[in-house]
Amino acid sequence: MERNLISNNALSNLIKERITEDILFGNVQPGEKLIETQYADRLGTSRAPIREAFYLLELEGLVKKIPRKGTVVKGFTAEEMKDLLEIRNFLEEQAINKLGNTANSEFLNKMERLLIQMEENRDDRSSYAKLNYEFHFQLILASRSDVLKNFYSRLGTPLLLLQSMSFMGEKSIEKSLQEHKELISLIKQQELEKALTLLRSHNQDVFLRIEKHATKSIY
Repeated sequence: MERNLISNNALSNLIKERITEDILFGNVQPGEKLIETQYADRLGTSRAPIREAFYLLELEGLVKKIPRKGTVVKGFTAEEMKDLLEIRNFLEEQAINKLGNTANSEFLNKMERLLIQMEENRDDRSSYAKLNYEFHFQLILASRSDVLKNFYSRLGTPLLLLQSMSFMGEKSIEKSLQEHKELISLIKQQELEKALTLLRSHNQDVFLRIEKHATKSIY
């Protein structure tokens, strides 16, 4: 029984990731209904893990269950987008403020390795968005604050979706790469005030790029 439970949980999480990819790639749009039977047929499984995956997506804020309509892709209003990015910016600023002289080589090496992978995946928007999230998450981990790490982790999938939207523009990834290189350089030189200024500008640009994708209302 315990093994079956673990297996079902793992399957539900895999299905959740697959549906998340559909949302990231725009295969399903805000307001569109997710149908259990379609995903069950497509993925060759029963409806139970699909239902659980829908529940997990609802917890992460990507979908909403509406009476007499079912589970729909939620979308974000401009205000929600702004709130998410402001929370992200606040947490990352707090992380940088905690760095002081603790930005050790291990932390910087991880950022640089991620930057190389980002350059290699510059033509794959979904992969780039995930690597970009991991890059920023390194700032949080470098703070050695469990509080910051836990709060940032809760932004997870919604933040990843916003980042994926922000890379739809032709030159947005190139600009992102350049700013990430500058951020590493500033941290290495202990120019933390300049790093904070760059980070604020970087996050503001993200909002300006995704604002047009906001939904007019929430469900």
